[in-house]
Amino acid sequence: MRKVLHRYVFREILVPFALGLGVFTFVLLLARLLKLIELVVNRGIPVTTVGRVFLYLLPAFLEVTVPMAMLLAILVAFGRLSADSEITALRSSGVSLYQLVPPVATFVLVVTVATGALAWYGRPWGNRSLRTAMWDIARTRATAGLKPQVFNDEFPGLIIYAEQIDTAADQLERVLIADERDPQQQNTVFARAGYMISDIEHETVTLRLLDGTIHTTDTTAGTNYQTDFRSYDVNLDLRATLADVRGRTDDPNELTIGQLRLAIAAKRDAGQGATAELVEYHRKFAIPFACVVFGLIAMPLGIQPARAVRSRGFAVSLVVIFAYYMLLSMGQGFAEQGRLPPMIGLWLPNLVLGAVGVTLVRRAGREQPLATTAWIDRLAVPVRHRAAALLRGAGA
Repeated sequence: MRKVLHRYVFREILVPFALGLGVFTFVLLLARLLKLIELVVNRGIPVTTVGRVFLYLLPAFLEVTVPMAMLLAILVAFGRLSADSEITALRSSGVSLYQLVPPVATFVLVVTVATGALAWYGRPWGNRSLRTAMWDIARTRATAGLKPQVFNDEFPGLIIYAEQIDTAADQLERVLIADERDPQQQNTVFARAGYMISDIEHETVTLRLLDGTIHTTDTTAGTNYQTDFRSYDVNLDLRATLADVRGRTDDPNELTIGQLRLAIAAKRDAGQGATAELVEYHRKFAIPFACVVFGLIAMPLGIQPARAVRSRGFAVSLVVIFAYYMLLSMGQGFAEQGRLPPMIGLWLPNLVLGAVGVTLVRRAGREQPLATTAWIDRLAVPVRHRAAALLRGAGA
């Protein structure tokens, strides 16, 4: 009988978890998806390349959305059991809340391990691969992104015009370049031909021009002069293009647990601070442990009576998630500034919400009213109304 009950509760959690994971991941990825679509439509980037970028982005988002989906799933599952009076029936049969813990604990354990794998190995792999993929995209933009017989302003301070462009061979014919990167010296370059040379290590693409002239205006001295050349290189620096998505080769976000330990030990041996590495190290443990904290909070909150189970569960989960990540951002910020030790800063939300969760579980197990949850319900009301309005608007 107990095994049947545990399987039943586990299945009740599994379905809303899958739905919540899809919804939360889609919402957080929406802005990135629009940018990826823009790369395909306007930049001509191959769909397979964009698909790879999407794959590399997923671990960082799943590390956040998997605990969120688990919180929502437990809230909805126990909310449904409570709304249908199944919790009341179980209690009248002598089944306490603590006897429903095993399936929830099993689910929380599985999700915690999955989140840990994402934090320890998945996100570092994704970040490293994303940096390489974005280099490839930026390099492609430097070649295939240039349009013939169009004044291309892809690169800051440069306007590039070419009569013909062979994207397959990365060759340009009859090239005009207006170079205003140096405010004291403006160059206008004319060349018979040119071709692209990629340097992956330094993340640059060089446009090598052949047989042309450079008309230079020295704004400081007020002079003009002309220079003929057989070969002239224009450096198209992609580092600015990659600034918002790339990381340093030693970025802690790209290191696994083992690599972080080595990096921290190496810096300490050298007498250097390792704040960034310590913050990332504790984050890799604090985020997975949030699954345990969310599980403690979700069970007692879920069994509270409510008519609109799904909307209440969604609203309450958003309130709890907001509180957790607000504390996490604050603690991480203080740790990075050196105002708190990294361990305390990163574990602060787990300590605060964990204490709340333990209190709620104890009171719910004794069937005492959860007066401390009133503020959560009050905060959730406007969220529920807003969600309902959006759904009505979508239906109209």
